[in-house]
Amino acid sequence: MNSNLYLMVIGMCLVTYIPRLLPLLFMQQIKLPAFLERFLRFIPFAALGSLVFPQVFFSAGVENWFPATIATIVCMVLAWFRINVVIVVLAGIAVTFFVTKAPLPW
Repeated sequence: MNSNLYLMVIGMCLVTYIPRLLPLLFMQQIKLPAFLERFLRFIPFAALGSLVFPQVFFSAGVENWFPATIATIVCMVLAWFRINVVIVVLAGIAVTFFVTKAPLPW
């Protein structure tokens, strides 16, 4: 392999790792207020939701909006009760499959 490729991969690793490491090192001694800590705990969930939620409907397509909506509602209910994420995902897949294969009454 080309040595430039190795240098590029190492450079990309450093560029990705350093911005994550620096706040970890410098923020260890700082004590944040309880409100701010609670607020920061929800950011990963909000970011994940904002990325996943629209993609559910875009990936399903126009013809499959109904199964996607039903599966999303089921997943939201299961997540509300803090069920394991793997089970929530599997339930969403199963509901989408069964609603897609079920004969529609209309």
